[in-house]
Amino acid sequence: MSEIKYLAKQLAQFSDERDWGRYHNPKNLTMALINEAGELIEHFQWRTPEECEQLDDQTKEAVRLELADVFIYLVRLADRLEVDLFKASQDKLVINARKYPAQG
Repeated sequence: MSEIKYLAKQLAQFSDERDWGRYHNPKNLTMALINEAGELIEHFQWRTPEECEQLDDQTKEAVRLELADVFIYLVRLADRLEVDLFKASQDKLVINARKYPAQG
């Protein structure tokens, strides 16, 4: 079992133990995902590109946890929609390579 599938299983169990399944529909999960992405943006919004490359330890930890929130909702959404994120990402990389070929 891949790490992503294992995480999806853990998240489903976590949700089931709390009876959150009724809330974890694609619409709500997508909105939660966007909300968490917005919280991630807050850590970079008013910083210069250079400042964004040199975050202090407290901000790095906050960013790490926001990234985890985004990833959790993304994995949960993909699981509910029966999308293999790893395979979809590989497919998308092939599409992007064709669309944006490397400049030799």
